Amino acid sequence: MTYERIAACLGASFESLPDEAAHGLPLYRGKVRDVVRGKGRLLLVASDRISAFDRVLSSVPYKGEVLARIAAYWFEQTADIVPNHVIARPARALTASGAPGELVGTGRATLVAEATMLPLEVVVRGYLAGSSWRDYQAGRPVSGIALPRGLACNEKFPVPIITPSRKAASGHDEPVSRADIIAEGLVSEELWREVERVSLALFRRGQELASRGGLILADTKYEFGLVDGRLTLCDEIHTPDSSRYWWADSYRARFEAGEPPRELDKEPFRRWLLERGFRGEGEAPRIPDAVRAETAWRYIQAYEAIVGEAFEPIAVEPQAETALLARIVEERLLA
Repeated sequence: MTYERIAACLGASFESLPDEAAHGLPLYRGKVRDVVRGKGRLLLVASDRISAFDRVLSSVPYKGEVLARIAAYWFEQTADIVPNHVIARPARALTASGAPGELVGTGRATLVAEATMLPLEVVVRGYLAGSSWRDYQAGRPVSGIALPRGLACNEKFPVPIITPSRKAASGHDEPVSRADIIAEGLVSEELWREVERVSLALFRRGQELASRGGLILADTKYEFGLVDGRLTLCDEIHTPDSSRYWWADSYRARFEAGEPPRELDKEPFRRWLLERGFRGEGEAPRIPDAVRAETAWRYIQAYEAIVGEAFEPIAVEPQAETALLARIVEERLLA
């Protein structure tokens, strides 16, 4: 997909699923996803909204489809490690009898099992970057982990570390130590051991497969829940929104020169905001079309490097896509 084609679609982003498309079912709007709740199952609809510092700031064409399709790829690649919540990726509308209907032109929808979510986000870090670097610079432990002195920004850890956060009802999530998780009874010690084991296995798989595309998976976030009492991977996995990706070929030379890695995630978008003094508080700057198009181009580059195929959008224009999503709700959640 060309940059010019992306720029031509800036006015056709999928902003949100309208209320009426939910057919009266509960509809929750997150920063990026719209979630329709049926009986024991949910329809996740990845919008084209883009957020940073816990604020929705604009939209980026194709972003939702890119994220949903990358997550689908990773759910398939890791299903042998831990069950995930995916029931189906509706590529066709189904009749009430289960017979296939016409082709559905949307790549942003995922039908999932409803899980009892753990009140934690599990961040696995292979490198000292982002918030962990900021804590380290300030002399603070990273989620209760005291790191050795003398480390440099973006330096690789000898072994990956797990830095969990407690989910906040609003605002920023709060780092929490392993000891506090168990002491406060956020999850049982036995369950937390399983979460740690699974998270490290997922991260190893992610790093291995990312390296085949010339990428470094530097860190990532996992969310887990319980479905029928079993630990289940939920939400998303190894997407550019939940992960930090770098190009591998230039990492060593740039690290030794004290330069930041070449990134393949939305960190440049965050940096653009920081350069204008925005850190999540107060009025956000207007996002120019050039920045939106560049960000969309980065998402598509990420898809192609991670999945290993050219990105060709499935999605049709937003109004027609909304009608198709409404039919999926009717046939997969109401039937």
